[in-house]
Amino acid sequence: MSAEQNHGLEKDAGPAPGPHPQATHAAPNGNSTLSPEEQSRFGYGPLSHVNTKEAVLRPFGGEFQPGLYKSVEQRKFANPAPLGLSAFALTTFVLSAINMGARDITAPNIVVALAFGYGGLVQLLAGMWEMAVGNTFGATALSSYGGFWLSFAIVLTPGGFNIEGGLIETGGEAMFYNSFGLFLMGWFIFTTVLLFCTLRSTVAFFLLFFFLDLAFLLLGIGYIQRDSAGAPNPPVIKAGGFFGLMAAFTAWYNALAGIADSSNSFFVVPVAHFPWSPTGRARRQKTERETV
Repeated sequence: MSAEQNHGLEKDAGPAPGPHPQATHAAPNGNSTLSPEEQSRFGYGPLSHVNTKEAVLRPFGGEFQPGLYKSVEQRKFANPAPLGLSAFALTTFVLSAINMGARDITAPNIVVALAFGYGGLVQLLAGMWEMAVGNTFGATALSSYGGFWLSFAIVLTPGGFNIEGGLIETGGEAMFYNSFGLFLMGWFIFTTVLLFCTLRSTVAFFLLFFFLDLAFLLLGIGYIQRDSAGAPNPPVIKAGGFFGLMAAFTAWYNALAGIADSSNSFFVVPVAHFPWSPTGRARRQKTERETV
């Protein structure tokens, strides 16, 4: 990767707040200075060529971090965020496609396997590793949505806890639909709480929770406000499925941002910063200095 490309990446990421000393370690060949590639302290994503020595890093969806956070240079764990994001994205993609009526599939039974094995178990494990690396937001979000998929699978598992069958036996399908609608509305409230924590992050990170929030809201409404036949409202359910698909693809985008680096990719995934984000403010201050 050329020096010009490195300069462009550093310009896109913006200078990190706080102390940002230049690297002074000796290079392996004995030189007193390091090349731009050797100065890299952040091995992946749009910040892969920012010297994070004793620095605070910018919000980054690939790390599932909505706010400023400390350097990860010395940690001994890999970044668990892309794994959790990928598990969430694939399971959400399949369920949302079914909600939109893809291939005339009317029952979401195939999602049960994904919800147990990938969206549930794997995402829960990723959330626990986020706890280990000190990412409170990532641990809360990934672990919670892992729990969502596990509980979703339990509800839809034939036999088992007999949740769906028990509700239908007690009060008919209306009771099950109302109960499931309240279940989804609860997750809408939780996602709204997380959404507030992404307002100073990147656009891609914010959109992930924005689309997911709309998906939960519409699906909850679709189950509570049913059609004339007493079934979940088809147009509203399809709308929820559409925003679920958008959330899935946005989650994959953030996962790619956390995986792609100079060792495995010819490009770095770009990130868009809000004007009021730390990077946006730093760019405005730089422009003001340059125009003086």
